[in-house]
Amino acid sequence: MENFISTLTDDSPNSISQSFISEDRVPGNRARVLGGGTVINGGFYSRAETLFLKEAGIDEALANESYEWVEKKIVYKPRAFQWQTAVRNGLLEVGVLPDNGFTFAHLNGTKTSGTLFDKNGNRHTAADLLEYANPTMIKVYLHAVVHKITFTTKDGQRPKADGVIFYDANGGRHIAYSKHESNNRSEIILSAGAIGSPQLLMLSGIGPAARLRSLGIKVVLDQPMVGREMADKPSNGLLIPYPTHIPLSLITVVGINKISNYFESFNGFDLSDLSGSGGAQPQSSNPSQEALANSTTNQAFLVQTIFGPISKGYLELQNTNVSDNPKLRFNYFQAAVDLRRCVSGMQTIINVVNSDSLSRFRFRNMTTQDLINMTVNRAANLRPRNPNATTSLEQYCIDTVMTFWHYHGGCQIRKVVDRDYKVLGLDQLRVIDASTFSFSPGTNPQATILMLGRSMGRRILQSRRR
Repeated sequence: MENFISTLTDDSPNSISQSFISEDRVPGNRARVLGGGTVINGGFYSRAETLFLKEAGIDEALANESYEWVEKKIVYKPRAFQWQTAVRNGLLEVGVLPDNGFTFAHLNGTKTSGTLFDKNGNRHTAADLLEYANPTMIKVYLHAVVHKITFTTKDGQRPKADGVIFYDANGGRHIAYSKHESNNRSEIILSAGAIGSPQLLMLSGIGPAARLRSLGIKVVLDQPMVGREMADKPSNGLLIPYPTHIPLSLITVVGINKISNYFESFNGFDLSDLSGSGGAQPQSSNPSQEALANSTTNQAFLVQTIFGPISKGYLELQNTNVSDNPKLRFNYFQAAVDLRRCVSGMQTIINVVNSDSLSRFRFRNMTTQDLINMTVNRAANLRPRNPNATTSLEQYCIDTVMTFWHYHGGCQIRKVVDRDYKVLGLDQLRVIDASTFSFSPGTNPQATILMLGRSMGRRILQSRRR
C-alpha cells in the first residue's frame, strides 16, 4: 500500500505504469502489466448500481454470482484507519446519509467498502484470478505485446478475426492463430482497457477509414465510432495538511449523495509527484503552510467525482506504434451539468473539512481559503491558473481538475459492439472491458469490470454448449 504513488508515477522504460498527458492538459496513467489497472490503482472495491446491469444487459443473478467469485479470491474487508474514520464521521455530520456501515453495494449515503489490500497491506490483483484456471487449458504469455489482430476476408463475407501478431521482450515476432473449428466457435477476446482496446482495433484496421488510411493502415472495416465517446470522471478536491503524524491509508470509505457526487479520500502519501507544479510549495508566511513544506506526507487529499460524466471526448491514433500513447481528449466539464455537480460536490467537501470530526486533524490557524489557495497552487495538472480560481468554485473545478483514472468509452455497446460484446460488422471478435461502458459504474469501476469478465465468460461457455 505504501508504494501506491511511487508505483503509479514510475515512468522508467520497463515500469508497469505508462503515463500520458491528455489534450486537456491533465496527466494520466494506464497499466501495462498482467492484471491491468488492479496492479496500480487505489484498490477500492465497490459494486455497480442496478442501472448499470440493466444498461449492459447483464442478468442480476449472474452478476451477483460473478461479484462473489471475484471477492472470494482478491477482496478484503479493510481494517479501521484513523483518517478514513474521521472522513466517514465528517460525511455523516454534514448530511451524506444514511450510515450504511460495511457493504459492497452501491447505496446513497456513507459506507465502508472492500479493498484489494489484505490485512498486511499487500496488494492482490486480477492476475490472482488465474488461480481459478485449469492449467492444462490455458497459456499465459508474459512480456508479450500484441501489435495487431489479423482477419480473413472472402468476397461477400464479413471479415473474420483469426489471429494476433505479438512481439516478445527480445523483439521476436509471433503469430497466434485461432483454431479452425467446424462449428466456428473459436474467437478472439480483446480486453486491453478503455485506452488499449480502441487503439488496438484501429491499428488492426477497424476504425474511421480516412484517419487509418492517412497512417498507412489497411482498412478492414470503416467504423467511425471506434475511439468516440471517450470519457473520464473528473476529480477535484482539497489538500489538507495535518500537524501530527497518522498512519497512511488508501480509500476505504465513500460517500454518495442524492445528486450522485462521490466523496473519497486518502492520506499519508508524498503527493508532490502528482503535482503539475512539479512539487513547488505555496509561498506564504503562514506557519502552518511552512509546516506543510517540511512534511511531504502529513497531508490528506479529500476528493469528489461525479456520476457519468456527460462530457465526452475522443481517442485518435498519433502513429502506428502500439507502445506509444494515442491522442486523448476527455473534454472535462464541457457539459454544464458536470460543472454544476462539481461545484456542489466541492461545497460538500468544504463542509466536511470544517466539520467537528476533522477539526483535530487541522492546523488551527489554517482557514478553508488557505486550503483552496494551496490546492490551486499544487493542482495535479498542466492547465493555466485563472486568477479567479481561488474565489470561484466554477473556475476552481476547471483549473484544478485531475483524473481519477476511470477511463471508459471508445468501443461502446450498440455503437461498436452488440449486447454480447461482439464487434459489429465482424465475426469472431469481442471487446470486453471498460471501453464498452457509456458511463463509469459505481463509485469505482474495477469491481464491475472484473464481474463483467467472469459473467461474459459464463455466457460464452453456455452458448457453446447449445
